[in-house]
Amino acid sequence: MQSIWIRGAELFILFVLLPISFLFTYPIAIKAGLTIVGFVYILIQLKRSGLLKLKLPNRIYWKPFWKETIIKLAIVMTITSLYVFWMAPDKLFSVLIKKPQLWIIILFIYTFLSVWPQEVIYRTFFYDRYENLIANKWLFIFINALLFSLAHIFLRSFLVQLLTFIGGLLFAFTYQKTKSTTLVSIEHAIYGNWLFTVGMGEMLAFPGAD
Repeated sequence: MQSIWIRGAELFILFVLLPISFLFTYPIAIKAGLTIVGFVYILIQLKRSGLLKLKLPNRIYWKPFWKETIIKLAIVMTITSLYVFWMAPDKLFSVLIKKPQLWIIILFIYTFLSVWPQEVIYRTFFYDRYENLIANKWLFIFINALLFSLAHIFLRSFLVQLLTFIGGLLFAFTYQKTKSTTLVSIEHAIYGNWLFTVGMGEMLAFPGAD
């Protein structure tokens, strides 16, 4: 029982209190320090659990993963292309066309310095520490996606909140089935890099082509 209360408090501090605190005005150095301390703490816990290592997913997951991801990507590509064309046609593929070098740099940085840490925190760690606290897996997926969206609240953008919630549902569902940080990171990188490519970068706090 004590362990449940400790993990519940840990979840609240790391995934609710800390992200919300970033909405308030206080020195950026303190915010950065809290983020680093939280991430190091998570890495230590993962190390103790033997989860802090690169592990290729089971072969049985690869084929269905790519099949499902391609279908979902086609849907994402269609909806987002139409959205950018309707809302800001001048932004459609603007970075790819006008600044291809910046496009490549952003894809690299986003994939390795943003996607991987997010998936380690919100899928690998989150599932390892809290999955046994909630019996209903669908409720757990919903909570995971909600908190993943909350992590982006400092950007103060409804669009970001919406997209990260939807993405959180997709990523949590993938991790629920595969328990693979590698696969869920690949999926996250594909969708995120597409959003930047199609022209939604500035809407989502990435550098633009202007």
